[in-house]
Amino acid sequence: MHKLKICLLFGGVSPEHDVSLQTATSILKNIDREQFDVLPVGITSSGKWFLYEGPVNDIEDNSWENYPYLKPAFISPVANEGLLVFEAECIKKERIDCVFPALHGKDGEDGSIQGLCQLANLPCVGSLLTASAVSMDKSMTKAVVNGLGIRQADFILVLESEFSRHPEKIVKRVVDHFDFPVFVKPAGTGSSVGISKVKSEGELESAIMLAFEYDSRVLIEEFFNGREIEVAVLGNDDPLVSVCGEIVPGDEFYTYDDKYINGVSVAHIPADIPQETSDNIREAARRIYEANGCAGLSRVDFFVHKHTGEICFNEINTLPGFTDISMYPKLFIYGGISYPEIITRLIHLAVKA
Repeated sequence: MHKLKICLLFGGVSPEHDVSLQTATSILKNIDREQFDVLPVGITSSGKWFLYEGPVNDIEDNSWENYPYLKPAFISPVANEGLLVFEAECIKKERIDCVFPALHGKDGEDGSIQGLCQLANLPCVGSLLTASAVSMDKSMTKAVVNGLGIRQADFILVLESEFSRHPEKIVKRVVDHFDFPVFVKPAGTGSSVGISKVKSEGELESAIMLAFEYDSRVLIEEFFNGREIEVAVLGNDDPLVSVCGEIVPGDEFYTYDDKYINGVSVAHIPADIPQETSDNIREAARRIYEANGCAGLSRVDFFVHKHTGEICFNEINTLPGFTDISMYPKLFIYGGISYPEIITRLIHLAVKA
Protein backbone atom coordinates (compact mmCIF):
# COMPACT_ATOMS: atom_id res chain seq x y z
CA MET A 1 0.00 0.00 0.00
CA HIS A 2 1.29 3.43 -0.97
CA LYS A 3 1.90 5.55 2.11
CA LEU A 4 1.01 9.23 2.10
CA LYS A 5 3.83 11.52 3.20
CA ILE A 6 2.58 14.04 5.77
CA CYS A 7 4.42 17.20 6.78
CA LEU A 8 3.41 17.87 10.39
CA LEU A 9 4.03 21.50 11.36
CA PHE A 10 4.30 22.31 15.07
CA GLY A 11 5.42 25.08 17.41
CA GLY A 12 5.07 28.47 15.77
CA VAL A 13 5.43 32.11 16.75
CA SER A 14 2.06 32.62 18.45
CA PRO A 15 1.39 32.76 22.21
CA GLU A 16 -0.12 29.29 21.73
CA HIS A 17 3.26 27.74 20.87
CA ASP A 18 3.19 25.39 23.87
CA VAL A 19 -0.33 24.19 23.04
CA SER A 20 0.92 23.25 19.58
CA LEU A 21 3.68 21.12 21.10
CA GLN A 22 1.06 19.13 23.01
CA THR A 23 -1.05 18.69 19.88
CA ALA A 24 1.88 17.53 17.76
CA THR A 25 3.04 15.06 20.39
CA SER A 26 -0.39 13.44 20.53
CA ILE A 27 -0.69 13.26 16.74
CA LEU A 28 2.74 11.67 16.34
CA LYS A 29 1.96 9.07 19.00
CA ASN A 30 -1.38 8.14 17.44
CA ILE A 31 -1.10 8.56 13.66
CA ASP A 32 -1.43 5.35 11.65
CA ARG A 33 2.14 4.59 10.57
CA GLU A 34 0.93 1.90 8.17
CA GLN A 35 -0.86 4.58 6.14
CA PHE A 36 1.35 7.61 6.68
CA ASP A 37 5.00 8.58 6.73
CA VAL A 38 5.50 11.74 8.78
CA LEU A 39 8.00 14.56 8.36
CA PRO A 40 7.77 16.62 11.58
CA VAL A 41 8.81 20.22 11.02
CA GLY A 42 9.20 22.36 14.12
CA ILE A 43 8.90 26.14 14.08
CA THR A 44 10.68 27.92 16.91
CA SER A 45 9.18 30.89 18.75
CA SER A 46 11.48 33.13 16.70
CA GLY A 47 10.17 31.65 13.44
CA LYS A 48 12.97 29.30 12.38
CA TRP A 49 11.91 26.06 10.65
CA PHE A 50 13.66 22.71 11.16
CA LEU A 51 13.05 19.14 10.09
CA TYR A 52 13.02 17.23 13.40
CA GLU A 53 13.85 13.52 13.43
CA GLY A 54 14.42 13.02 17.15
CA PRO A 55 12.34 11.47 19.96
CA VAL A 56 8.65 12.35 19.99
CA ASN A 57 8.66 12.84 23.76
CA ASP A 58 11.13 15.73 23.43
CA ILE A 59 8.61 17.86 21.56
CA GLU A 60 6.16 18.55 24.39
CA ASP A 61 8.68 20.24 26.72
CA ASN A 62 10.34 22.07 23.79
CA SER A 63 13.65 20.23 24.23
CA TRP A 64 13.39 19.20 20.56
CA GLU A 65 15.13 22.50 19.79
CA ASN A 66 18.32 21.10 21.39
CA TYR A 67 18.39 18.06 19.08
CA PRO A 68 21.89 18.04 17.48
CA TYR A 69 20.76 16.99 14.00
CA LEU A 70 18.15 19.64 13.18
CA LYS A 71 18.01 20.45 9.49
CA PRO A 72 16.74 23.83 8.28
CA ALA A 73 13.64 23.27 6.14
CA PHE A 74 10.69 25.10 4.68
CA ILE A 75 7.73 24.53 2.39
CA SER A 76 8.46 26.03 -0.99
CA PRO A 77 5.76 28.36 -2.33
CA VAL A 78 6.56 27.04 -5.80
CA ALA A 79 3.73 24.76 -6.92
CA ASN A 80 4.41 21.05 -6.41
CA GLU A 81 7.99 21.53 -5.17
CA GLY A 82 7.23 20.26 -1.64
CA LEU A 83 9.49 20.53 1.39
CA LEU A 84 13.02 21.86 0.93
CA VAL A 85 15.50 20.46 3.45
CA PHE A 86 18.99 21.91 3.80
CA GLU A 87 21.54 19.09 4.09
CA ALA A 88 25.25 19.60 4.68
CA GLU A 89 26.15 20.39 1.09
CA CYS A 90 22.88 20.40 -0.82
CA ILE A 91 19.18 21.15 -0.74
CA LYS A 92 17.00 18.05 -0.75
CA LYS A 93 13.44 18.15 -2.05
CA GLU A 94 10.97 16.00 -0.13
CA ARG A 95 7.71 15.07 -1.82
CA ILE A 96 4.69 15.88 0.35
CA ASP A 97 1.17 14.57 -0.07
CA CYS A 98 -0.42 16.67 2.68
CA VAL A 99 0.44 19.31 5.29
CA PHE A 100 -0.98 18.85 8.79
CA PRO A 101 -0.65 22.19 10.63
CA ALA A 102 -0.62 21.24 14.31
CA LEU A 103 -0.46 24.97 14.96
CA HIS A 104 -2.72 27.30 16.91
CA GLY A 105 -3.22 31.05 16.75
CA LYS A 106 -1.16 33.58 14.80
CA ASP A 107 0.53 32.33 11.61
CA GLY A 108 -0.95 28.87 12.08
CA GLU A 109 -4.70 29.13 12.36
CA ASP A 110 -5.27 32.50 10.70
CA GLY A 111 -4.81 31.58 7.04
CA SER A 112 -1.05 32.23 6.78
CA ILE A 113 0.04 28.59 6.51
CA GLN A 114 -3.10 27.77 4.55
CA GLY A 115 -2.25 30.43 1.97
CA LEU A 116 1.27 29.04 1.63
CA CYS A 117 -0.17 25.56 1.02
CA GLN A 118 -2.52 26.92 -1.63
CA LEU A 119 0.40 28.61 -3.42
CA ALA A 120 2.39 25.38 -3.21
CA ASN A 121 -0.56 23.30 -4.45
CA LEU A 122 -0.37 21.15 -1.32
CA PRO A 123 -3.42 19.65 0.42
CA CYS A 124 -3.72 21.01 3.96
CA VAL A 125 -5.69 19.58 6.87
CA GLY A 126 -8.51 21.89 7.93
CA SER A 127 -9.97 25.04 6.45
CA LEU A 128 -8.29 26.98 3.67
CA LEU A 129 -7.15 30.61 3.67
CA THR A 130 -10.40 32.60 3.71
CA ALA A 131 -12.30 30.41 6.15
CA SER A 132 -9.31 30.26 8.49
CA ALA A 133 -8.86 34.05 8.46
CA VAL A 134 -12.54 34.81 8.97
CA SER A 135 -12.95 32.24 11.75
CA MET A 136 -9.80 33.41 13.54
CA ASP A 137 -11.00 37.02 13.65
CA LYS A 138 -13.84 37.12 16.15
CA SER A 139 -15.22 40.38 14.74
CA MET A 140 -15.37 38.92 11.21
CA THR A 141 -17.06 35.77 12.48
CA LYS A 142 -19.63 37.89 14.27
CA ALA A 143 -20.49 39.61 10.99
CA VAL A 144 -21.07 36.23 9.32
CA VAL A 145 -23.11 34.85 12.21
CA ASN A 146 -25.18 38.04 12.42
CA GLY A 147 -26.36 37.31 8.89
CA LEU A 148 -27.57 33.88 10.01
CA GLY A 149 -29.81 35.32 12.71
CA ILE A 150 -28.12 33.27 15.44
CA ARG A 151 -27.95 34.91 18.88
CA GLN A 152 -24.48 36.02 19.95
CA ALA A 153 -23.05 38.34 22.58
CA ASP A 154 -23.43 42.06 21.94
CA PHE A 155 -20.04 43.70 21.41
CA ILE A 156 -18.06 46.85 20.69
CA LEU A 157 -14.96 46.74 18.48
CA VAL A 158 -12.06 48.91 19.70
CA LEU A 159 -9.08 49.80 17.52
CA GLU A 160 -5.69 50.35 19.15
CA SER A 161 -5.16 53.60 17.22
CA GLU A 162 -8.52 54.89 18.43
CA PHE A 163 -7.87 53.88 22.03
CA SER A 164 -4.40 55.45 22.10
CA ARG A 165 -5.90 58.82 21.09
CA HIS A 166 -9.01 58.85 23.26
CA PRO A 167 -9.01 56.13 25.95
CA GLU A 168 -11.51 58.03 28.09
CA LYS A 169 -14.03 58.08 25.22
CA ILE A 170 -13.76 54.32 24.78
CA VAL A 171 -14.23 53.71 28.49
CA LYS A 172 -17.29 55.99 28.54
CA ARG A 173 -18.72 54.24 25.49
CA VAL A 174 -18.39 50.87 27.19
CA VAL A 175 -19.86 52.11 30.47
CA ASP A 176 -22.81 53.69 28.64
CA HIS A 177 -23.46 50.59 26.53
CA PHE A 178 -22.97 47.68 28.95
CA ASP A 179 -23.61 46.61 32.50
CA PHE A 180 -20.64 45.04 34.26
CA PRO A 181 -19.13 42.49 34.12
CA VAL A 182 -17.92 42.48 30.50
CA PHE A 183 -15.36 40.40 28.65
CA VAL A 184 -12.39 42.01 26.91
CA LYS A 185 -10.86 39.89 24.11
CA PRO A 186 -8.21 40.27 21.41
CA ALA A 187 -10.03 39.85 18.10
CA GLY A 188 -7.59 37.31 16.71
CA THR A 189 -6.35 34.88 19.37
CA GLY A 190 -7.48 31.50 20.61
CA SER A 191 -7.04 29.40 23.76
CA SER A 192 -8.38 32.30 25.90
CA VAL A 193 -5.09 34.19 25.44
CA GLY A 194 -5.35 37.85 26.49
CA ILE A 195 -8.97 37.60 27.66
CA SER A 196 -10.18 39.31 30.85
CA LYS A 197 -13.44 39.32 32.75
CA VAL A 198 -13.86 42.93 33.86
CA LYS A 199 -16.10 43.60 36.85
CA SER A 200 -15.86 47.37 37.14
CA GLU A 201 -14.98 50.52 35.24
CA GLY A 202 -11.68 50.79 37.12
CA GLU A 203 -10.45 47.47 35.67
CA LEU A 204 -11.40 48.24 32.08
CA GLU A 205 -8.41 50.21 30.79
CA SER A 206 -5.79 47.73 32.00
CA ALA A 207 -7.77 44.82 30.50
CA ILE A 208 -7.94 46.59 27.15
CA MET A 209 -4.20 47.27 27.26
CA LEU A 210 -3.56 43.58 27.99
CA ALA A 211 -5.66 42.57 24.97
CA PHE A 212 -3.74 45.01 22.77
CA GLU A 213 -0.56 43.07 23.56
CA TYR A 214 -1.96 40.32 21.32
CA ASP A 215 -3.94 42.20 18.67
CA SER A 216 -4.55 45.73 17.44
CA ARG A 217 -8.31 45.08 17.45
CA VAL A 218 -10.18 44.26 20.65
CA LEU A 219 -13.73 43.20 21.41
CA ILE A 220 -15.66 44.32 24.47
CA GLU A 221 -18.50 41.81 24.94
CA GLU A 222 -21.55 41.62 27.11
CA PHE A 223 -21.51 39.03 29.88
CA PHE A 224 -23.87 36.15 29.13
CA ASN A 225 -24.54 34.09 32.24
CA GLY A 226 -24.29 30.74 30.56
CA ARG A 227 -23.01 27.20 30.75
CA GLU A 228 -20.17 26.55 28.26
CA ILE A 229 -21.27 24.07 25.59
CA GLU A 230 -18.97 22.85 22.81
CA VAL A 231 -19.60 20.93 19.60
CA ALA A 232 -17.09 19.29 17.25
CA VAL A 233 -17.55 19.29 13.48
CA LEU A 234 -15.77 16.95 11.07
CA GLY A 235 -16.04 16.97 7.29
CA ASN A 236 -16.21 19.05 4.14
CA ASP A 237 -19.44 19.31 2.15
CA ASP A 238 -21.61 17.16 4.44
CA PRO A 239 -20.01 17.58 7.88
CA LEU A 240 -20.57 15.31 10.84
CA VAL A 241 -21.59 17.15 14.02
CA SER A 242 -20.80 15.58 17.39
CA VAL A 243 -22.87 15.43 20.54
CA CYS A 244 -22.74 18.49 22.78
CA GLY A 245 -20.22 18.59 25.59
CA GLU A 246 -20.12 20.93 28.57
CA ILE A 247 -17.04 22.52 30.12
CA VAL A 248 -17.32 23.39 33.80
CA PRO A 249 -14.38 25.77 34.31
CA GLY A 250 -12.32 25.80 37.46
CA ASP A 251 -11.99 29.57 37.22
CA GLU A 252 -14.57 32.31 36.54
CA PHE A 253 -14.31 31.46 32.87
CA TYR A 254 -12.41 28.91 30.77
CA THR A 255 -8.94 30.48 30.97
CA TYR A 256 -5.69 29.42 29.28
CA ASP A 257 -4.37 28.02 32.59
CA ASP A 258 -7.61 26.12 33.11
CA LYS A 259 -7.35 24.56 29.65
CA TYR A 260 -3.69 23.61 29.58
CA ILE A 261 -1.94 23.99 32.94
CA ASN A 262 -3.89 23.43 36.15
CA GLY A 263 -6.37 20.94 34.67
CA VAL A 264 -9.17 21.66 37.15
CA SER A 265 -11.92 22.15 34.57
CA VAL A 266 -14.38 19.28 34.13
CA ALA A 267 -15.86 18.05 30.84
CA HIS A 268 -19.30 16.41 30.70
CA ILE A 269 -20.02 14.38 27.56
CA PRO A 270 -22.80 14.47 26.59
CA ALA A 271 -23.89 17.77 28.13
CA ASP A 272 -26.85 17.51 30.49
CA ILE A 273 -29.17 19.76 28.50
CA PRO A 274 -32.62 19.22 26.97
CA GLN A 275 -32.68 17.34 23.66
CA GLU A 276 -34.26 20.29 21.87
CA THR A 277 -31.48 22.57 23.09
CA SER A 278 -28.85 20.06 21.97
CA ASP A 279 -30.46 19.74 18.53
CA ASN A 280 -30.61 23.51 18.11
CA ILE A 281 -26.96 23.94 19.11
CA ARG A 282 -25.79 21.20 16.74
CA GLU A 283 -27.78 22.71 13.86
CA ALA A 284 -26.42 26.20 14.63
CA ALA A 285 -22.87 24.78 14.70
CA ARG A 286 -23.35 23.21 11.29
CA ARG A 287 -24.76 26.44 9.83
CA ILE A 288 -21.89 28.54 11.22
CA TYR A 289 -19.30 26.03 10.00
CA GLU A 290 -20.75 26.06 6.49
CA ALA A 291 -21.33 29.82 6.38
CA ASN A 292 -17.69 30.46 7.31
CA GLY A 293 -16.61 28.10 4.53
CA CYS A 294 -14.87 25.71 6.92
CA ALA A 295 -13.49 22.30 5.99
CA GLY A 296 -11.91 19.39 7.81
CA LEU A 297 -12.53 20.29 11.42
CA SER A 298 -13.73 22.97 13.80
CA ARG A 299 -14.97 23.23 17.36
CA VAL A 300 -17.93 25.56 17.76
CA ASP A 301 -18.59 27.00 21.22
CA PHE A 302 -21.85 28.24 22.71
CA PHE A 303 -23.38 29.37 25.97
CA VAL A 304 -26.70 28.14 27.33
CA HIS A 305 -28.16 30.64 29.78
CA LYS A 306 -28.20 29.21 33.29
CA HIS A 307 -31.74 30.43 34.00
CA THR A 308 -33.59 30.90 30.72
CA GLY A 309 -31.97 28.19 28.58
CA GLU A 310 -31.33 30.69 25.77
CA ILE A 311 -28.56 29.71 23.33
CA CYS A 312 -25.74 32.16 22.52
CA PHE A 313 -22.90 31.55 20.04
CA ASN A 314 -19.43 32.26 21.45
CA GLU A 315 -16.73 31.38 18.89
CA ILE A 316 -15.47 28.91 16.30
CA ASN A 317 -11.97 27.38 16.28
CA THR A 318 -10.71 25.91 13.01
CA LEU A 319 -7.66 24.28 14.64
CA PRO A 320 -8.87 23.55 18.18
CA GLY A 321 -6.86 21.87 20.90
CA PHE A 322 -6.20 18.42 19.49
CA THR A 323 -4.49 16.23 22.08
CA ASP A 324 -6.07 12.87 22.79
CA ILE A 325 -7.70 14.41 25.90
CA SER A 326 -8.88 17.63 24.26
CA MET A 327 -12.58 18.34 23.94
CA TYR A 328 -12.64 18.09 20.14
CA PRO A 329 -11.52 14.44 19.83
CA LYS A 330 -13.28 13.42 23.05
CA LEU A 331 -16.64 14.47 21.57
CA PHE A 332 -16.14 12.15 18.60
CA ILE A 333 -14.55 9.39 20.69
CA TYR A 334 -17.83 9.36 22.65
CA GLY A 335 -19.60 8.78 19.33
CA GLY A 336 -17.40 5.81 18.50
CA ILE A 337 -14.64 7.36 16.35
CA SER A 338 -11.20 6.70 17.82
CA TYR A 339 -8.53 9.39 18.04
CA PRO A 340 -6.27 7.70 15.43
CA GLU A 341 -9.30 7.37 13.12
CA ILE A 342 -10.06 11.10 13.48
CA ILE A 343 -6.47 11.87 12.38
CA THR A 344 -6.84 9.52 9.40
CA ARG A 345 -10.16 11.03 8.36
CA LEU A 346 -8.79 14.58 8.53
CA ILE A 347 -5.88 13.71 6.25
CA HIS A 348 -8.13 11.96 3.72
CA LEU A 349 -10.57 14.89 3.78
CA ALA A 350 -7.70 17.25 2.95
CA VAL A 351 -6.29 15.08 0.17
CA LYS A 352 -9.72 14.60 -1.43
CA ALA A 353 -10.78 18.26 -1.16
